[in-house]
Amino acid sequence: MAKKNLGEMSFLDHLEELRWLLVRSTLATCIMAFVTYFISDYLFDQIILGPIRPTFFTYVWFCDLSHSLGFADSICITELNFIIQNTEMEGQVNIFVWMCLLAGFILSFPYILWEIWKFISPALYEKERKNAKLFIFVSSLLFFLGVLFGYFVVIPMSVNFVATFSVSDIVKNQFTLESYMGMVKTSILGSAIFFELPIAIYFLTKLGLVTPEFLRKYWKYAVVIILIIAAIVTPPDVVSQTIVAIPMLIIYEVSILISKIVYKNKLKENA
Repeated sequence: MAKKNLGEMSFLDHLEELRWLLVRSTLATCIMAFVTYFISDYLFDQIILGPIRPTFFTYVWFCDLSHSLGFADSICITELNFIIQNTEMEGQVNIFVWMCLLAGFILSFPYILWEIWKFISPALYEKERKNAKLFIFVSSLLFFLGVLFGYFVVIPMSVNFVATFSVSDIVKNQFTLESYMGMVKTSILGSAIFFELPIAIYFLTKLGLVTPEFLRKYWKYAVVIILIIAAIVTPPDVVSQTIVAIPMLIIYEVSILISKIVYKNKLKENA
């Protein structure tokens, strides 16, 4: 087996490489954020603020699903009774900048992954370096699937829940723009990071920090946590909670499978 090429770089050299990684990644994010500026009207009106409209794709799909399952209009969403308002002098400016940066980060994510791979590749075996394209492709695919999951599932379910929940008919919902955008950012990035779990498990297993037995042992706890998350972000009906929970359970099962494969390969290499 080929020996790892750790290079002859000093600790300060590694810090310098890390600094330039962060600089190039930040620059790429800012460039893509600047690109989104030219489509900012569409970005905010149709994409970011899309889930607050009853005509949003997810709500229409849920209504069609309700009819096909024989539930009539039980999970149809025809009205979202709330308004979004700006209460800060510089609120809309700050939100505009941060959401463009978020869009820029999402669009530049494959490049950022490539930069990260270049940074860690000297510590890998030669055959592992050849998997750079596969690593970037799979990681990017999982990341974008997480973004889509957060946008089309988590956000609309969260919006519907907070819009319909009320402690009293006297209280009217008037959400701030900042709180809504915060939920959008948290939902999208949280889902994207969770969908990267198989990649994280791959590296943790290679480092010997995680084993498939460990993941399987705590499977029931993972299921409980996932179901709790699904219950929090969805309305109190089984269909909505199932739609949110199933992809998350699949991701966890895939992570266990990947851990098994990596663990078996390690045992063969050490035999």
